[in-house]
Amino acid sequence: MSERRYHHGNLRAALVDAGLDLTRDGGAAALGLREATRRVGVSPNAAYRHFSDRRALLGAVARRVQELMAERMAVPAPTSSDDDAQQARAQLHAVGMGYIEFALAEPGWFAVAFFPSPGDQPDDDEGTGTDPADAPPFRMLVQALDALVAAGALEADARQGAEWPCWSAVHGFADLAIHGPLRGLPTEQLRALADRTVSAIIAGLGG
Repeated sequence: MSERRYHHGNLRAALVDAGLDLTRDGGAAALGLREATRRVGVSPNAAYRHFSDRRALLGAVARRVQELMAERMAVPAPTSSDDDAQQARAQLHAVGMGYIEFALAEPGWFAVAFFPSPGDQPDDDEGTGTDPADAPPFRMLVQALDALVAAGALEADARQGAEWPCWSAVHGFADLAIHGPLRGLPTEQLRALADRTVSAIIAGLGG
């Protein structure tokens, strides 16, 4: 892990970056205000100008992880041969696969993104964006499902609440691959199984 030195500028951002370094390998348990301030070269008291406690810093780190995850979930550019329904399905497929691929590549951050332990759950009084419905990956899922409706590939009444089984499927797969019986499978095999999972969800929505 790198050690950052803060001289001038945005101390809040520097502390979040230090938190990213700490949690990338160690998850939420590795994050401490004292260690984060040590890494940026300021006193522990300096952190309290930006974060009321460790949980507030964890919330800001989680928000940044969610943004990084959303970047991995980028939607591919449509091709000229795709109709609206094909484009919408490709969008939802990219969102689901991007979620899983991020989780497998960054399990420490994945553990921080949405599911801290109860004692680590931050209040959102400081605008850390810990509400899952406000998280960038969740918004991308909602947009992809709405695009299916707009393209005529998903009935409006079937759209209601569809984000939850979709999220459950990709999160459950990622958890099985990181901690469960799929752990240790070759990367290509995991990707094939992930693709099958996401494709099954999309087919089920259409059915």
